[in-house]
Amino acid sequence: MSTSSTHRILAAALAVAGSAVLVAAPPGQAGSLTPTTVTIKAEGTDLSGVVKSSDGACTDDRKVVVYKQVGSRGGGNDKRFATDNASLNGDVYQWSTGNTGTEGRFYAKVRKTETCGGDTSPTVRASRDD
Repeated sequence: MSTSSTHRILAAALAVAGSAVLVAAPPGQAGSLTPTTVTIKAEGTDLSGVVKSSDGACTDDRKVVVYKQVGSRGGGNDKRFATDNASLNGDVYQWSTGNTGTEGRFYAKVRKTETCGGDTSPTVRASRDD
């Protein structure tokens, strides 16, 4: 085998190995995600909560989706109920649906992003203050 043939084979092997590394570590997923939490509380039928993270990019303007629980939680039939984006209020990033007028069990969810982890809150019960 000639030296040039050996170099071509070596170059091809390195190219294949390099592309395998790119497939194994896509951009944005090479490192760990910054942990993020979302909370929910019900005051009557007002639903609100906080998004927390050590990285401000994971909290500021973070979309929160509120689900109305139907039957067992996570049973696939929960209904997307409302959304809001977290905004700075004092020193915390809050979200709120305002007075929905709807009773039931609800939980909040933030989806993971390229750099931020996702989270789902515990379920709370909202009821009218009659």
